[in-house]
Amino acid sequence: MDFAAVFIDLLQGVPSWLVTIIISAIPVIELRGAIPVAIGVYGMDPILAFVLAVIGNMLPVTIIFYFLEPVSKFLSAHSKLFARFFDWLFTRVEKKGNERVEKYKDLALMTFVAIPLPLTGAWTGTAAALVLKYPFKNAFLSILAGVIIAGIIVTLLTVSGIHVLDLIFGWFS
Repeated sequence: MDFAAVFIDLLQGVPSWLVTIIISAIPVIELRGAIPVAIGVYGMDPILAFVLAVIGNMLPVTIIFYFLEPVSKFLSAHSKLFARFFDWLFTRVEKKGNERVEKYKDLALMTFVAIPLPLTGAWTGTAAALVLKYPFKNAFLSILAGVIIAGIIVTLLTVSGIHVLDLIFGWFS
């Protein structure tokens, strides 16, 4: 049994709209996992899946923006493992982010978040904005635009992928 199946079983009895929001708020998975689950597993309308996933993906942004630094400092002071992890994270984000965000600012952050691949979503975009001392309002709007673009891409890929699988195998008929 894979992780997705275990997670869906764990949330059995939870309304599908809430599962979609929860999955899209989880780091790395974000809306890239929530939209296919909402549409493919729960049979949710693609527009509703998109809207719920965007909401869920944006929920952690403010929390991350204002609490990542103090929490990382506290955990790093009390654990060598966390100290190494946050050093790696902030160094990686600053190295990759400085080149992109400083030169193109809003467009770079939006584009980075819009690419629907692991480690390019709202969580990492927010961490990059924080490390680069990007103003919250600008960061939030750029991340929101990127999340919307990623959501559109994932929704279209999911719907077209389900359509193709249905045509070939009759899985969703």
